[in-house]
Amino acid sequence: MEIIISNISGLDTAAKQILEFSSLRLFLVYGEMGVGKTTLIKAIGKHLNTIDEIISPTFAIANVYETRNRSRWYHLDLYRLKEPEELMEIGMDDYLNTGNYCFIEWPEIVEGFIEIPYVKVTITLSDKNQRIITLNLFHGLKRDSETSSE
Repeated sequence: MEIIISNISGLDTAAKQILEFSSLRLFLVYGEMGVGKTTLIKAIGKHLNTIDEIISPTFAIANVYETRNRSRWYHLDLYRLKEPEELMEIGMDDYLNTGNYCFIEWPEIVEGFIEIPYVKVTITLSDKNQRIITLNLFHGLKRDSETSSE
């Protein structure tokens, strides 16, 4: 699926479409620095009825948010992690296996370890200054072959 955003007002609709795309709750969010990954996740958080202020987890690595119905969701930024062993230190398995929504920016370091299905969200900037958001379903780690539905 592809969503094109021409201006900031399109974020709300895009956030809703992303949540409706799949019943999965794990989202790996890819994109260059400054393309709008955190801004998009903030818009998604509003659709999840988040009661906390949504801020970038760049320095904290992981933020936990509560919603009006007392559920929680997670926003991780793995940009500063350099070694896969650091994933254990931050309790990555705990975030992935709760069944709660989890959005991971800069997920390259973790993608080879994810064994559960997830949505890959890729944000690119077009030459017309539009944000192009591409959504793909992945079935998790498969050693024999890649099983994506692109």
